[in-house]
Amino acid sequence: MAGAFIAGSDRPEKGVIRVGFMPLTDCASVVMASVLGLDEKHGIRIELHRQHSWSGMRDRLLGGEIDAGHLLTGLLYGIETGIGTPATRMAALMTLSRNGQAITLSRTLAAQGVTDLASLAALQRKHQRRLTFAHTFPTGDHAMFLYYWLAAGGIDPLRDVQVATVPPSQMAGNLAAGHMDGFCAGEPWGARAVLDGSGFTAAASQDIWPGHPGKALGATAAFVDANPHACRSLVAAVLEAGRWIDESAEHRATVAEVLSSPAYVNADRQAIAARLRGEYDNGLGRRWLDADPLQFHAGGAANFPYLSDGMWFMTQHRRWGLLREEVDYAAIAARVNRVGLYREAALVAGVPAPSGLMRTSMLMDGKAWTGADPAAYISSFPIHRPALAGA
Repeated sequence: MAGAFIAGSDRPEKGVIRVGFMPLTDCASVVMASVLGLDEKHGIRIELHRQHSWSGMRDRLLGGEIDAGHLLTGLLYGIETGIGTPATRMAALMTLSRNGQAITLSRTLAAQGVTDLASLAALQRKHQRRLTFAHTFPTGDHAMFLYYWLAAGGIDPLRDVQVATVPPSQMAGNLAAGHMDGFCAGEPWGARAVLDGSGFTAAASQDIWPGHPGKALGATAAFVDANPHACRSLVAAVLEAGRWIDESAEHRATVAEVLSSPAYVNADRQAIAARLRGEYDNGLGRRWLDADPLQFHAGGAANFPYLSDGMWFMTQHRRWGLLREEVDYAAIAARVNRVGLYREAALVAGVPAPSGLMRTSMLMDGKAWTGADPAAYISSFPIHRPALAGA
């Protein structure tokens, strides 16, 4: 089946695809698709472009300097709906991973008795200053997970604390310098803060939403519409890379070695390897093997672009006033998530794909998200933007 779509009129329209990535552990399947030569197997060549910030990634994608990217799902939907930038039609080709982000708090807070969300909320209620937390992009996954986590503890992220946007690779350094009290970012930067003694892991993102979508492989809709065969080949190559990563501990060890290079994540191998294996040390004496760790394939379950996943990020954008009015969440997700193209690529790669478009997710506060009735879901939260009260 590998050559089924690369002959004749189905040959990739573009031989070299420029793919942007951020220096994060979850860029692994995009990187390894190139390193292992899986791109060439599918008739294309992935040209990797390391980025330094999510805003830079967005601007280069929209400006045509790169063709596709390892993207925050929330960022992709923010562009689609015109939050902070002119609305531009986007395409989510696949989910690259699930789980594996973290909320990290400072050791200064730990010295004041903070070990978890409840103790943070207790301290916040009596603190003489507003605590400062950082995320990586205003509409991004880390912002939405951080806000959700704080609000679940009774802390209004837009009223009770200060928030800042910081590139992921600068998080640990800023925490160590005392510029913030905590952050939410992808690995290995939470692990880096634990290793250097500046922070501790208060929650892994899978504690907030078990099985949550990680990054998306995304592009502008215009690029995908002009190059559907090339995009199908790209997805097939990345699917095979994710499957290879998840096959064995030895493969993950290889990934840690590759990613530690200055060309990719440029971080100490130790900071990458442990959490890539699902081994956590929270920095306060607790160690565990996580039951729901970072996964790149999981038999294909980690990669399917569920419409309900994209819709969830839009509900949170609306919850926090980033989306100024109600939208047709399901219609936008159906337009953005290129499920048909994904199914074709999965067939080429020999990856099973579910028949449904929605899934049920249970988050940390016991609220189930199914994709049904987004407006009621948003209004069910006791903490949200005042403009939405009674919505």
